Amino acid sequence: MLARLRHQRFFGLEELNAAIRPLLVELNERPFQKLPGCRRSVFEALDRPAMRPLPATPYVYAEWKRVRAAFDYHVDVDRHYYSVPHALVGQELWARFSAATVEVFHRSVRVASHVRSYQRGVHTTLTQHMPRAHREHAAWTPTRLINWGASIGANTCAVVEHLLKSKPHPEQGYRACLGLLSLARQYGQGRLEAASTLAVKLQSPTRKSVLSILKTGRDQRQPATPEQIDLPEHTNVRGPKYYH
Repeated sequence: MLARLRHQRFFGLEELNAAIRPLLVELNERPFQKLPGCRRSVFEALDRPAMRPLPATPYVYAEWKRVRAAFDYHVDVDRHYYSVPHALVGQELWARFSAATVEVFHRSVRVASHVRSYQRGVHTTLTQHMPRAHREHAAWTPTRLINWGASIGANTCAVVEHLLKSKPHPEQGYRACLGLLSLARQYGQGRLEAASTLAVKLQSPTRKSVLSILKTGRDQRQPATPEQIDLPEHTNVRGPKYYH
């Protein structure tokens, strides 16, 4: 059949298909030499009755990979990290990933499904996969915490920034900053700013220092002036009036 087209030149697939189509009909209806019927009649008798409708969605190519849930309840697929339920930490799982999705299975049961991301070194985390302690802090970000501190006062903001920078892990910094939030509820924003101011002056801008200042009431003490100092009577203590 193709030999009949060998002297023709085509400049596109549609043009080639248009030339092949009538030859294909002729080929399928050509009688067999040693068998009854033709390709068309055999197809109608055997193949067509067994045919089923095409799937509603096209076939999606996917790959499988054996993975293990790390201590942070994420699995590695092409250097991007996808969350799984935290109870599966340490478990061996299977990841099925296509161009658009990543699915994770545990004992043949799908436990996670994510949109595929091609950003390397980045985490994709679902809230329902997080431990409760992490979930409570997930809504907070460094910017939100700093803005909250600034709404109290400049020195409260300074303590928040110190807490975020001094901790080895962001989660620890969030926890300490949220501890400051609880102090504002307990002692009031005014006292928290005063205690933070004193803590900054003492070069100890930590939640522990701020809490100690609030508990002892040092933030409420007014600094003494020379006139307010009640000096004891002594021949060596003249006082400011001596020099008038």
